[in-house]
Amino acid sequence: MGVNNASIDVAEGEIFVVMGLSGSGKSTLLRCVNRLHEPTTGRIVVDGTDITALGPRELQAFRRESTGMVFQHFALFPHQDIRSNVSFGLRVKGVDQEARNEAAERALALVGLSGYETSFPRQLSGGMQQRVGLARALATDPDILLMDEAFSALDPLIRRQMQDELMEIQDKLHKTILFITHDLNEALRVGTRVCIMKDGAIHQIGTPEDILMRPETEYVAEFVQDVDQGRVLAVETVREDAAAVARSATAGEVLHAIDSLGTEAAHVVDAGGRPVGVVTRESAERARARGHQPLGPLIEAVPTVTDDTVLAKVYQLFESGLPVAVVDGEGRLIGSVRPLQVLAELGRVEGVSEQLRLTNARDARE
Repeated sequence: MGVNNASIDVAEGEIFVVMGLSGSGKSTLLRCVNRLHEPTTGRIVVDGTDITALGPRELQAFRRESTGMVFQHFALFPHQDIRSNVSFGLRVKGVDQEARNEAAERALALVGLSGYETSFPRQLSGGMQQRVGLARALATDPDILLMDEAFSALDPLIRRQMQDELMEIQDKLHKTILFITHDLNEALRVGTRVCIMKDGAIHQIGTPEDILMRPETEYVAEFVQDVDQGRVLAVETVREDAAAVARSATAGEVLHAIDSLGTEAAHVVDAGGRPVGVVTRESAERARARGHQPLGPLIEAVPTVTDDTVLAKVYQLFESGLPVAVVDGEGRLIGSVRPLQVLAELGRVEGVSEQLRLTNARDARE
């Protein structure tokens, strides 16, 4: 499949995912970046350098120095041990053996394979072999990682573990990654931004939330219908301001805080602004009626989450029906999430694709 007038702009340090079904042109687009496929028109610019203008030697240097590639099929040398497989790119670059071995061991440690340096590919599972492929790409310390259906051949559980591994590595290394997949759930899970392709053309580019909540074409909307929104949308999409009171507050002050935001509970925070629990309107009203002011006996413990916690995990924390506290990196209260708000958001997203389909059908009739 070719690529039809496709234009993308990948930011330094992001995971840019290109997603599409077989024949959509996604792998062709990826392989144009390092000119494994020669583009017939247009330009490919990396950090100010026009790759399409490079001669053979400059192109070879670009591939060796600036890019690392991870394939769907592991492409390991069966007759070489894991250390030799991982250090292969460095050997081609002429790096001495001691430095190669050190770099290989660092890369293997990053992917959780320390201790397997002298093993052979046939002795490792499929998931472990793919980790070796990733370590080999990382060993040369490239600026750009090109990952072509890298996890597609793995079993679902191993595949998810590899996604976790990739995101953990990215948190440490901040590489620029162009990631190809045919699985929208995977694209939305690992991508900083996602590009949806069909028939060689780009249908939409956006954050995972954009793709899921604001599909721009009926084709994108069809994919959205099958996505588990709770595993993509994060707390930041539903976080609300929290009614917060100090531990020393009275029942009357709790009710005032609750009324000011129109909620049914107030979060109690310590001197550092960290949540210790909630007091419901009902509990505060009973306490005030009895003339009982201290909050201690009224405080009910609730879990805490962060802005990037996915809603599926939050939903599991709503057994008590109480709002969950949202905290920052220091554990300080920054907001609140109510059970009904999560349900409402998931329900709203489910209706987006249907509304787009109906709108397109109406426009076609007119």
